[in-house]
This record gives sequence, structure tokens and C-alpha cells, in this order.
Amino acid sequence: MSIIKHPSQYITAALATAMRSVAAEAEQLQQLHPLQLSIIYEQKWFKLFVPKQYDGLQYGLTEALQLEEALAWVDGSVGWAVTLCAGAGWFAGFINPEIAALVFNEKNVCLAGSGKASGIAKKIATGYEITGSWNYATGANIATAFTANCLIEDNGSILKNSDGGSVVIPFLFLKSEVRKNKTWKSIGMIATNSNSFEISQLIVKTNRAFEIDKDAAVLNHAQYQYPFLQFAETTLAVNSSGMAMRFLDLCKVLFEQHATTHQKLILNNAETAFENARQLFFDTVETSYQKCIEGLDILPEELQQVSNISKQLAITARKLVDELYPYCGIQAANPDTEINRVWRNLHTASQHSLFNR
Repeated sequence: MSIIKHPSQYITAALATAMRSVAAEAEQLQQLHPLQLSIIYEQKWFKLFVPKQYDGLQYGLTEALQLEEALAWVDGSVGWAVTLCAGAGWFAGFINPEIAALVFNEKNVCLAGSGKASGIAKKIATGYEITGSWNYATGANIATAFTANCLIEDNGSILKNSDGGSVVIPFLFLKSEVRKNKTWKSIGMIATNSNSFEISQLIVKTNRAFEIDKDAAVLNHAQYQYPFLQFAETTLAVNSSGMAMRFLDLCKVLFEQHATTHQKLILNNAETAFENARQLFFDTVETSYQKCIEGLDILPEELQQVSNISKQLAITARKLVDELYPYCGIQAANPDTEINRVWRNLHTASQHSLFNR
């Protein structure tokens, strides 16, 4: 396996400096700064997983994870927004081609959405009537389309699977079809604009529904054969990793100024432990994704290992940062400093339900 490099090696210094220079202002704006957005659009990062036929980058999973970690290292809100919006763009491999062409051929396409099944899709003769409300849609203010999960109602009853659970189907909606609500409040990830959206009695055709399963993929690329759960877990884990790496970098600067020998030893141990965790994570994910490239099935125990190692990376990131935080002085408690912003962003990201089950 290849040696995983520091996140700074996966993004140019000029782009990193430019996006980081306006991160504090983005927090004040409560949304990504126009400069950050212009770079994201120019680099096509929201189209990270979109196929080339829609002018996307069509990155493989490992390559995308390296970039997403690097963006989170630059700024947590930038990394999180790109990861979540580009992650929704991954659905291009499963959405009806006619609808996908309409949505993804747009130059500044950006998808926001929610995995919570807090909508109801009533079956009607022409398709579905949908009503619902969904929280935490990262990038809601800049989204050109939205995806959301719905329970399916037929003749007044919620449909059930063979195991007794409710049938849940994701749908795609256009920007003009949703109402956005300013509901995002948190100590960190402020610029992600992770607001809620709602829909009331919207009539859509059946081609707005899609299925996220490798056998239901409409495009024959390896990335669409990777299971969605592990896709989500890995992409979120590298955000925690990237932010933790930045915290360690900033700690190193502070410790060079006033730290004791003991504190420097703690930092060195943290850096070593974290590098080991990152390397194990990327090795494990690369091995599993290689199977998709070769057209092989990933075994259940291998998928479980990916899930475990993703959670472990996120937990390690938070743990090591919290061990170092008390030694960083009052600067770490000042919300105007970068190190405090990184700390707030990391702890907000750590509350995602995937890592707290």
C-alpha cells in the first residue's frame, strides 16, 4: 500500500491559503465565502463523483478521500460542504439518466439533502405526492437540487419490507420545488449553512425516485459499486481526520513557543498515533475499493472492517485533539482564533449520527 501523505500534499498551497484566509469571514456570513465558492466551482469539487459525461471529475474513492481530508485540513466548513454536497452528487450513478442530465449538466451544480426519512410519498396515479421536512441539509443556500428520503404511503398505509421495517425511497427535487428554512445553529461548522428544507404536496413522476444499490446503478463505474453506508462513513471520517491534522499543526506552532518537554512528548506521541490510524484507514479502504475496480464483491466482514476503521479514525481524531487542547493556552478558547475554530468544527462534526451509534 502507498504511504499516505500529509493533507497539504493533496492541494496546492495557493488554493489552501486563499480558502483559509476568508474562513473567519465565512463564519460571520454563516455561509461559505464567495472566494471559497468560486474556487470550489472552478475546481469542480461539487462534481467530485459526478461522471465525466456530465462534466464531472469522476474520482475514485481513495483519490476523493485524500482530497476531502485535505479540504477539511484547510477549513472544516469547506471540507464538510464539499464532502456532503459531492456525496449527494454521487447519486448521479443511480438517478434516472434523463433527470440526471437535467440536474448535473448545470455548471455550478450542488446537491444538498438528508438521509432522514422524514417525508411521506403518497402513491398516486401519475407518480407520488410528497410532503415532508428535513433538517441539516449542508449547503442548502447554494443547492441547485435536493435529495431526501421518504416513507411510502399506499392507500393510507405505510408500506413495509419483508422484515417489517418501513419502505424508504430517496427522491430528487429541484431548487424551485423546496422551501428552505434558516434553522442551522451550532458552535462549529457555521459556514456550512446546514439549514432545513420542506416540501408540501408536491406532485412528481416516478422517475424522481431512485434506489441506492449497486445492482440498481445506471452507470457502470466502480465507484457506484461501493456500498453507500461505507461510502458515507469513509467520507465523513476523513473530515474529522483533516481537521485533527490541522489542530496538530497549530499545536506544534504553539508548543514551539512555550511548551514543556513533557507537553512536546505528548504532541509527538499524538502525531505518531494519528499517522498510524490514518495509514490503517487508507490501507483498509483502498483494499476494499480495489475489489470494486476488479469487479469483485466485498465480503461482509470486509465491509464491517471498513465501518470499524472509519469510526476509529473519527474517534481517534477527537480523542487526540482533546488530549492536546488543555495545553494550548487561552488562544484555544478564543473563538476568534483558527485553532478554536478548528476545535469547534471538529466537535460539531463528531456529533454526526454515523459515529454515535
